[in-house]
Amino acid sequence: MKKLFRVWLMILFVLTLVFPASLSVIENDKVEASEVEADEATELEVSRSTFSLTETRTVEVQADLGGEVDLDELEFEFGGKSLSEWRKWSGGSNYDGEQFINVIDGPAFVNDTTEVEATIEFGLPYDRTNLSNRTIRTQYQQFIGDYELAVVNPDNGEKAAADVELNVYDEFLFYDQIKPAIDQVFEEADAANDRYLEYQSLGETVEGRDLHFVIMAEDENAVDQYLNETLPQALEDPKSLIEEIENETIGDYQVPIWFNNIHPDEVEGVDAQVELLEKFALEDEITFNVDKEGEERTETLDMDEVLDDVIFLYMFTSNPDGRVANTRANANGFDLNRDNHYQTQVETQQVNQAIAEWTPLSFVDMHGYVDGFLIEPTTPPHNPNYEYDLLYDNMIEQAHSMGQSGVGNSDFDSYFIPALDWEDGWDDMTPAYTATFAMLHGSLGHTVEVPSLGQDGYDAMVGAGLGSTLYVTENKDELYKDQLETFKRGVNGEDNRAVDEYFVNAEGESIGRQRGDYDNFFPDYYVIPTDDKNQKNNLEAYKMVDYLLRNGVKVEELISNTNVNGTMYPEGTFVVPMNQAKRGLANAMLYEGENVSDWNSMYDPVVVNFPALRGFDIHEIREPGVFANTAEIESVAMPTGEVIGNSPKQVLKNSNNDTIKLVNELLQNGIAVEKAIETKAGINKGDFIVSTEDLQQYKDNYYFESKPAGTTQHLETETLEQPKVAVDGSSQLAFSLRDLGFELVEQADADVIISDGENFDPDSLSGKSFVGIGVNALSAVEDSGELPGFNFDNTRNGHEGLFKAKVNDHLLTSGYEEDELLYSTSGAWITSVPEDAEVLATFHDSDDFYVAGWWPGHEAAQGQTLAFTQKLEDTTITLFANDLAFRAHTEHSYRFLANSIFSSESEEDPEEEIESVADMMNLVESYKETGEFADGQTARSLSVHLVAVNTYEEKELYEKVIKHLEGFKLLLNHQKKENLISDKAYNALKAGANYLIEQRQ
Repeated sequence: MKKLFRVWLMILFVLTLVFPASLSVIENDKVEASEVEADEATELEVSRSTFSLTETRTVEVQADLGGEVDLDELEFEFGGKSLSEWRKWSGGSNYDGEQFINVIDGPAFVNDTTEVEATIEFGLPYDRTNLSNRTIRTQYQQFIGDYELAVVNPDNGEKAAADVELNVYDEFLFYDQIKPAIDQVFEEADAANDRYLEYQSLGETVEGRDLHFVIMAEDENAVDQYLNETLPQALEDPKSLIEEIENETIGDYQVPIWFNNIHPDEVEGVDAQVELLEKFALEDEITFNVDKEGEERTETLDMDEVLDDVIFLYMFTSNPDGRVANTRANANGFDLNRDNHYQTQVETQQVNQAIAEWTPLSFVDMHGYVDGFLIEPTTPPHNPNYEYDLLYDNMIEQAHSMGQSGVGNSDFDSYFIPALDWEDGWDDMTPAYTATFAMLHGSLGHTVEVPSLGQDGYDAMVGAGLGSTLYVTENKDELYKDQLETFKRGVNGEDNRAVDEYFVNAEGESIGRQRGDYDNFFPDYYVIPTDDKNQKNNLEAYKMVDYLLRNGVKVEELISNTNVNGTMYPEGTFVVPMNQAKRGLANAMLYEGENVSDWNSMYDPVVVNFPALRGFDIHEIREPGVFANTAEIESVAMPTGEVIGNSPKQVLKNSNNDTIKLVNELLQNGIAVEKAIETKAGINKGDFIVSTEDLQQYKDNYYFESKPAGTTQHLETETLEQPKVAVDGSSQLAFSLRDLGFELVEQADADVIISDGENFDPDSLSGKSFVGIGVNALSAVEDSGELPGFNFDNTRNGHEGLFKAKVNDHLLTSGYEEDELLYSTSGAWITSVPEDAEVLATFHDSDDFYVAGWWPGHEAAQGQTLAFTQKLEDTTITLFANDLAFRAHTEHSYRFLANSIFSSESEEDPEEEIESVADMMNLVESYKETGEFADGQTARSLSVHLVAVNTYEEKELYEKVIKHLEGFKLLLNHQKKENLISDKAYNALKAGANYLIEQRQ
């Protein structure tokens, strides 16, 4: 058997010589280990078994291959390949540089034995210890894994082998390894001590992966006491807790420390948490180094004492799909660290709900890779909804503790704090980031950025976690009192002027909170109406209430009609009382926002304003105590549609995004939908008309506003077809269109192309429509010369803001009011349009047209064109200078997109004149002859219905006529779904049947 094995080894060796493998052709596929298992060969003794992509390491190997061995002929292999094939990265996806695994000593015999020894050096495949370069970051993980390290005697095929590991740093874990690592800690802790550990999945990602979450505490009672006693008291009666701390009657209590990662390709943030869990769960004492300006000392965390003070919470990563794909974005293409406030993605919804439920005192979000070891707090401008005077000093001190421990635990020699070292450009004006959103809960929220991807970055991040814990345990009472003071100000409705010095303009001058004519920055109430008179978008109103509840904000409901300042609010109206602990979070989402255009730089868009960007009405009330008859609510059920009356048809008002989703589902199911193209008899252009019977089937699935159509006999309509839409540009735009129910296809198969990208090919648009949004699309169209007379200007892509707009009456602006608040992040405006173009909207021409955001130079957009549409010979081009689907938050603008899409793919009633059942019979026969039916049975089945209609028509039996015409339509829908009838015949016959029904009303 051994002889046969050697023969096979020789054959394999010859094959590897004839067909050598090379890293240069592997590209992004993970390197596989040799098919020959180590346990089938002689054991290779190794001095170490783990090697690193970011640290040069040597290994001494030793084996007895038996008998005489020609040392010069020995071959060394790694992963089944000769060491000469393991070559350094040379740029792009190429690996044809120098060899990076080398024998640097030996091979040689050990004394006078047959044992052979050698020293192998594993160098740096990327010639660097820091793999944060974005090109490298997309590739290095393909080389992580288990390999066979082997010495082969080619004379007889004898091999000595050992299994070893190659990693980016020793502690790196793929997503699938995280839960087993957690389980291992739980198992060891269960045997070692009685510390409380609890695993939860906070939910599932877009692709169905678990959001791993771990709670660690002294015991279960500590968790129960905090969640059920301490936190409720803190939110409802913070003053009493402050007094208990000050008079030392509070007794034992714990506060939560939350560790977090949201960008999983910034890998240390995940793995450092696993080590922190292991240390805190298993060790009795944790000793680590602290480096304060070159002076080193050691600190020790006594874990029994630590757990007397804190509860640890580990959110290993909010983006498991990104951990698997090695991407910053989630599976929908969203940077989740720009979605904590918008919460359009399922991951941020679930994680932030847990943050609200726990309301942690300390929050550390682990990131990389800026130039330098960065630890927040940030530069100004600061969001005025923070109680910054209660946060700043504590956060500065905690940042120092994290930095000193991070430097002491790694080879980094320094750290910096943006608030102390930079003037601007790293701000917390937006609560988009996980740490800044946590600050709205009163948390000490830090983003921590290590500068390098590798062992040093990992070690520094672990050190930062230890330092943050040290600071909390040493200062727990004072830190918690400041968080409680945040809640107390909210409960008391206090706008404390101590915050004002932290809110400055670009000149560094204190401007405080912008209170306008009021003494208090915060209103007494926000009212979210739900009645037709006061609310333009009831669906978004309810969604806002759900959002607030999910994020820990108290919402109440009127239990009786209440008149406030001449406005009657009916029972069921939602009220957000602002005398509550989380009032800062509520206000940050609901208030108008700030104009910070005087600043030279801003890290990210700052406008949140849910009412304007989601498109619903709120009322700000500044009169305390006017809502006495309310009841607090814990949840809210989304509203659904209601079909009123028994008329054959219903008008669907083009008033919310659910209506667009409904129309798309109706079209997908072959149900006829018409669109009004004129305003008449209480029906507005752009409204949709469907049969009452069809609509009844969907009333529980969507929220829509409908009314009986009455007669539409003299109303000009178009029959909609299911549009095929192509997207050029961002994944966020594609997400928004899919969310609206549109079918996304390749450009060659599309009816309409929606673009926020840089591509525009006029030659490919024949028979298609093009809708361009934002500065990239404007630039591409202008450069093409396809629209003579079109020009635009802009300040800079990324300049953003909320502004007043004038919306013209047009089919593409259906559902919008003349005066609207709209949004842009492209800093662009249109300066001239083609001679026969139709202007859809303009920037308002008033001096106060700009409302909020960061857009230096926005004054030039005043009164300029915002959007227009241009019909050409065989296409239509529609351009918007602003953003209609920015990060899926600008839902109020979605219907501009939907209107443009539906207008690109609709047909007027058939050219054939339908005046009688006989005309319809002739039309059926005509389509039969031209092959528009897949088989003769299709035509015969339709004809049976028409014969019955004609028979009953002679007898003037109205109900039976209508019944057979509706049956005709149902059969038509079925045959369309089964592809038995062409689109042309389907549309003509469906429209004809609708016409006949109207004639008999």
